[in-house]
Amino acid sequence: MKILISAYSCEPGQGSERGIGWNIVRQLAEHHQVWVLTRPDESRAAIEDELARNPATNLHFVYFTLPIWANGWRWGQGAIQLHYYLWQIQAYFVARQLHHTIGFDLVHHATFGKYSSPSFISLLPIPFVWGPVGGGESAPKAFWQDFSWRGKIYETLRSLARRLGEFDPFVHLTAQRSLLGLATTEETAQRLHKLGVKNVQIFSNVALSCEDIARLAEYTPSQSNVIRFVSIGRLLHWKGIHLALKAFALAQVEEAEFWIIGDGPERQRLETLVKQLKLIERVRFWGTLPREETLSKLAECHVLVHPSLHESGGWVCSEMMAAGHPVICLNLGGPGVQVTEETGIKIAANCPDHTVNDLSKAMISLAKDVEIRVHMGQAGQKLIKEVYSWEVKGKRLAQIFEEIVDRKEKIKKPLTL
Repeated sequence: MKILISAYSCEPGQGSERGIGWNIVRQLAEHHQVWVLTRPDESRAAIEDELARNPATNLHFVYFTLPIWANGWRWGQGAIQLHYYLWQIQAYFVARQLHHTIGFDLVHHATFGKYSSPSFISLLPIPFVWGPVGGGESAPKAFWQDFSWRGKIYETLRSLARRLGEFDPFVHLTAQRSLLGLATTEETAQRLHKLGVKNVQIFSNVALSCEDIARLAEYTPSQSNVIRFVSIGRLLHWKGIHLALKAFALAQVEEAEFWIIGDGPERQRLETLVKQLKLIERVRFWGTLPREETLSKLAECHVLVHPSLHESGGWVCSEMMAAGHPVICLNLGGPGVQVTEETGIKIAANCPDHTVNDLSKAMISLAKDVEIRVHMGQAGQKLIKEVYSWEVKGKRLAQIFEEIVDRKEKIKKPLTL
């Protein structure tokens, strides 16, 4: 098959959108001929270096950027979104010309994975697949009471921007022309249905390479008698670390510590909360650490606590499961999709008090029972290998695309008597 993919952000060796874009196109090229629309200014050098080391004969890159305001994406988040929108318009004209020359079987929008922005390549007269896209997740309103005024403004503006996107007629057109919408979470799936996507599947944008999976398996949980809970990531209001600290104080687990790896604007408020909860001797802020040092700390811990209030992805959950650690998370967003009953404990997010209470019970349960921790850790490693490796994801996407094109060909084929 000949597949055209739009990947505004695409770069090998990176995480987030860049890594998603690269891994999708690289893995699909193992199964089909793939042409990729992307930008030269962000990642061309890195892509060409990677392909020089590891050639992929089925993978073809088409680089272009806006003729005016080419580097506008560098000017901040608002400028990035405007640049992205205009680039999508340009991508349609580039794609249309390529289609006339090559004749693609299917077109796919990979990055950005944002459901409230249109993809103009959907206008091509061939099957269109949208996603995986996210962004439909929101922090439950009951939890806003703990946010700073900056956090509340952030959530308000985020919701407003998303609503404005849903009013964009081109977003609705993209939805209506999608033969399949891949949603990263249940919350985004509901948004896609409302926009008019008839066929929606949950397809997480989180995955790890086989090399990373094997490497993380080396960092098995500590055998120390001191139970260490750990949270990893930027300290932002919606990450819910304040909920985890309140639950840790409530649990009162003997010989237990809580480690926080990462930094961000919420650190001062969290440090103040630690003092108020009288946890100074039991909570440690490590700040931002190099990856190698983070992994060494990982080997000294037992359970990941990740109470994020809205998140499309949540890579740290998959990384911790790959390392054999059970996960405690909220049953929201990406973590709610990744973590299963066999690999961790998912907590309902109905109201802060109930959530804190349930988090504390989960901490007590995992702290007391070594066998449950071991069982969940092994189940997590199995899940990551079988579902959340990029190789598996690429194979699944290739199968989905084949089914779509086969179905189209059967419909076109005239009946014979």
